Amino acid sequence: MEIIKLSLHPELFEKAAKYFHDKWKVPVSAYLESMNESLTAKDGVPEWYIIQKDDEIIAGLGIIDNDFHKCPDLKPNLCAVYVKEPYRRQGLARKLMDTACKDLCDHGITDVYLITDHTGFYERCGWDFYGEIEENSGNMARCYHRRTDIK
Repeated sequence: MEIIKLSLHPELFEKAAKYFHDKWKVPVSAYLESMNESLTAKDGVPEWYIIQKDDEIIAGLGIIDNDFHKCPDLKPNLCAVYVKEPYRRQGLARKLMDTACKDLCDHGITDVYLITDHTGFYERCGWDFYGEIEENSGNMARCYHRRTDIK
C-alpha cells in the first residue's frame, strides 16, 4: 500500500481531515488549515500522510510544530498517528513514521518528537523515551524523540 503525501494531493484534504477528526476530535477546520499550510511549507512542516486501501483511508499521521504541549523547543512533532484496527500489526505505522522522518531529514531537520500515552510501541519503532512533559491541558504525557537520519 502506497503512502500518499497530502501536500501533493490537495484534492484529498477534506477526506483526510474528516478521517483525522473522527479519531482525534480536533476540529476538521484545524486539520484543513494545517494541510493548506503544507502547500507552501518550505521546511516540510506541516505535512500530512495517509494510506488508502481501495478508496478508504486506513492509516495516517501528520507533522506539525507543536502537538498541544508546553515545550515549544521540542519540535517538530509527529501527531495523529493512527491505523484502523483491521490493518494493525502490518507495519503501516512504522512505514508512515519512517517516511515522515526521511522527508524531515531531506529538509535538514534531524530531530522529531511525539507525545502519547502508549508504552512500548514507539520504542519498538526506533523512538527513545524523552520524558514526561506537560500538555496545554495541564495533563502530563509521555514524550518520545527520534533522530530522522536513523532507520
